Amino acid sequence: MGESVDLVSDYWGTYPAGLSFLVALREGRPVRAVWAALPGGPPSWPGAVAEAVQQTMAAGRGVVIVVPDGKDVTLVSAALGETPHVAITADLGPAERYRRWLKVLRGEVAVAVGNRAVAFAPVQNLGLAVLWDDGDDLHSERLAPYPHAREVLATRVHAAGAAMLIGGYARTAEGTRLIATGWAKPLTVSRDEVRRWAPRVKPAGDDAELGRDQAARAARLPSIAWRALKAGLESGPVLIQVPRRGYLPALNCQNCRTRAHCSNCAGSLALTNGHAAPYCRWCGRIAGDWRCHNCGSPRLRAAVVGARRTAEELGRAFPSTRVATSGRDGVLASVPDAPALVVATPGAEPVAEGGYAAAALLDGWAMLSRPDLRAAEEALRRWLNAAALVRPGGEVVVLADAGAPVTQALVRWDPVTHAERELRDRAELGFPPVTHVATLTGSPSAIREMLGLVTLPEGVEVLGPVPVGRTEEERAVLRAPKSKGAELAKVLKGAAGVRSARKAAEVVRVDIDPLDLL
Repeated sequence: MGESVDLVSDYWGTYPAGLSFLVALREGRPVRAVWAALPGGPPSWPGAVAEAVQQTMAAGRGVVIVVPDGKDVTLVSAALGETPHVAITADLGPAERYRRWLKVLRGEVAVAVGNRAVAFAPVQNLGLAVLWDDGDDLHSERLAPYPHAREVLATRVHAAGAAMLIGGYARTAEGTRLIATGWAKPLTVSRDEVRRWAPRVKPAGDDAELGRDQAARAARLPSIAWRALKAGLESGPVLIQVPRRGYLPALNCQNCRTRAHCSNCAGSLALTNGHAAPYCRWCGRIAGDWRCHNCGSPRLRAAVVGARRTAEELGRAFPSTRVATSGRDGVLASVPDAPALVVATPGAEPVAEGGYAAAALLDGWAMLSRPDLRAAEEALRRWLNAAALVRPGGEVVVLADAGAPVTQALVRWDPVTHAERELRDRAELGFPPVTHVATLTGSPSAIREMLGLVTLPEGVEVLGPVPVGRTEEERAVLRAPKSKGAELAKVLKGAAGVRSARKAAEVVRVDIDPLDLL
């Protein structure tokens, strides 16, 4: 048995507990781990998952693999090679998807890989559940009852006595808590191995050190980023991550910097290209006659620059260089190992053959300034996922405050310490995953009615309700100790049932531990 494990130890052998993990899978033991994957150009994690699958199948047990999107499904399916498996994705169509689901149900194949719905795949004799990049919001179902793939898989492996592997370049507070409680063990490498495989990351303030030559200024890049991209283009493709899609997704008044809103519905104005008239992103109305309500000026300027405008600017800054874009309008799976500028939105970064020579992570302020509990965690996750595609020793420039803890975590390639700090902060403030939180969203009268129907468990705190965005809805937040989570869910379910029986005209949406808490 030890010899068989040695044959597949190229990747896992770099982890102090890697071979022990494979041995546990081969012996059918319910080992659970939170895995910090190694960076370094073309992703090596699909091959590592394939090795874990082979050891689990050697024990005669099945595997469920859940990844965020179709691009990752393709990577894992290719790594599995001739290992009997089915890949289940939405683009297959209902008939083919159902045929593959039946193959799993009948036991014809023991391995299922796909997106969040595959967390429910009826794999027989489940031995291992793999979840890649558990911080990605694609793992959270937006329809009731809003299950998260991590919670579904954790429940399944507990009931089946199976193993679980939660992997990613970043680490979430939820994954860190699983380690802190002893439910899972960490799978990490030494700092020497991290330095061997990680790129060199340099921070640059968003407005600091503007390019000293015309090309850098035209591309809105600090010269440190412009030099890194120029040097990288001499040996291969370079990656530019832009947090916003589109051309100019938000506009301000050129004179007073007031945000430009539609006069019809107050939605944000945007531009689709350099020759188009501004339009409203909410109602679609063309605002060719727009004037600022504050100063009366008809002139507009960019508040946020999207991926397509960035690609246009970079094309001017680096003439004769091929520019490729990857985002909502079309996601590239891979790019060849040839000089090119690849502009991508987070999550849509294509894999480069041989890895990217360099990368620039633009507009860090746009991610860090989001009014979200998970803003720093999400920014680090997106940065690490992009930087991990760069060759070992390649240069990555991030346009963000160099003194911010999240930026320093990227520079040191230390997501573990950042996640541990994040968990401590949330424990001090009483936020998930240390507590359970339920939100009630609906009209003010409907929320008051529902709160009047429930007898809340001891220790549950009610916050709000407060208005939600520009709508007429409000949201109340119910915060409960971890031990009272199940009881809180039970009483809220009962209250929702009472309102349903009374045929209440207004709906109250109940969400337990939502991702978008703030």
